[in-house]
Amino acid sequence: MKEDHLVNAIFGDRDDEQAPAGTPAPATRRRAEAPALPTRASTRAATRERARLQRKQERRRRRRRARRMLILLLAVFLLGAAALGAAQYLRPLVAGLTASDDYTGTGTGRATVEVHSGDSGRAIGATLEKAGVVKTGKAFANLAESNPRGASIQPGTYVLHQHMSAQAALDMLLDPRNRSVPRVTIREGLWKSEVFAALSSATGRPVADYTAAAGDAAALGLPAAAKGNVEGYLFPATYEFDKHSTAAEQMRTMVAKALSELQAQGVAPADDERVLTVASMVEAEGRLDADRPKVAQVIDNRLARKMRLQLDSTVNYGVQHRAITTTDAERADPNPFNTYHVDGLPAGPIGNPGAASIRAAVHPTPGPWLYFVAVNPDTGETRFAVDAAGHAANERLFHQWCSAHPGKC
Repeated sequence: MKEDHLVNAIFGDRDDEQAPAGTPAPATRRRAEAPALPTRASTRAATRERARLQRKQERRRRRRRARRMLILLLAVFLLGAAALGAAQYLRPLVAGLTASDDYTGTGTGRATVEVHSGDSGRAIGATLEKAGVVKTGKAFANLAESNPRGASIQPGTYVLHQHMSAQAALDMLLDPRNRSVPRVTIREGLWKSEVFAALSSATGRPVADYTAAAGDAAALGLPAAAKGNVEGYLFPATYEFDKHSTAAEQMRTMVAKALSELQAQGVAPADDERVLTVASMVEAEGRLDADRPKVAQVIDNRLARKMRLQLDSTVNYGVQHRAITTTDAERADPNPFNTYHVDGLPAGPIGNPGAASIRAAVHPTPGPWLYFVAVNPDTGETRFAVDAAGHAANERLFHQWCSAHPGKC
C-alpha cells in the first residue's frame, strides 16, 4: 500500500489501472486533464481575432462619434435658424419701439393733398402719410390735437413737401397761401340764371346741374313762402366750395346765408318773401348805399297810395333782358313781374339782393318821395321827387345824359 502511494506520487495514475467503482477520481487525475499549452499558430490567430474585434469596436466608436457630431451640427443649425427667424421678426418691433415716428425739417419736393370738409386731425394725418408728406399720421394727429389752431385747418387743396416734420406740415396747412379751393364771388343783384352761370364757371359743373337742383326746394332749404322759387335766396357773397360738393349743396349754403341775414335784420319768417322782393328792387334801382333806403321808402309810399310801382327793373326781369331803358312793348308785356302791368309788388324777387339792400328794405329812410330816376347811370347819381313835376325835371337830366352818351340808353 505504501509502495503504491509512492509510485503514484512519483509517476501519477497509470492508464492500465482502474479505480474501483464509486471511487472518486484522484486530484492528480484532474491535473493530468488540463489543456495543452497554446501553440504559436493559435497565438497568432488569437491576436488577429483581438485585432479584428478592436477594429470593429473602433468603427462602432467612430460611427457613434459621427452620429453625435451630426446631431450636434443639426441642433446648432436649428438653433441658428430659430435665432435668425426671431431676429427677423423682432427687428421691426424693436425698430418700431426705438425709431422716431416723425421726420425732421421742412422736407423736399412737392406733394399735393386734399383736405375735405369735416376732416379730423386723424383723417388729415392719414392723408398726409399716404402722400409721403409726414412719416406717420399718428404723429401729425397728436400734434394737431394738442395745438389750439389744429382744428382751424380749412378744406381745400394744399401744395406741401415730402418728408416733412409734423410741425412743418401743420404750419403749412394753417397758412392760407398754400391753399387753393374753388372760389366764386356772386355779385349783388344777379338773376338766378346769372348766378347759375357764375357757379358753373367757377366750379366746372354744368349749368344744367344748377337748373335741375333749383327744382328741389326741400333740398335747398327754401321756406314755404318762396313757393319753390330760389330767386332772391341766393345770397351774394364770396364762397369757397369743396370741389366735390354738388350743385344742390352749394345753393343750400347760399340759401342758408340769405335766411341768416334776414334773421340778423330781425325779419320774421312770415315776412321773408316780401322783404326779399322789396330788397331785390332796391338792389336793381339803387347804386349808392345812401340812396337804397330812400328807394325803399318810395316803394312803401307808392304801395301805401295804391300807385303802381312802374319800375323798369321789374320790366327787365319779366322779359329777361337787361337794359338801362325799356320799350313800350316791354312795358306792356303782361307778365306777373311787370309793375307797369300789375298792382302792388311783383310776383316775387327780381334778383338776389345783398345785405345793404336787405337792411334798406327793413329800415327805409322816412320821406315823402314818390319818384326817383338815375340821372347819371355811370356814377349812379339818383334824384328823388315828391310830385310828377319834380320827376319830369329829373327825367330831363337823364335824357341829357343819354344824348351825351349815344348807344347807352
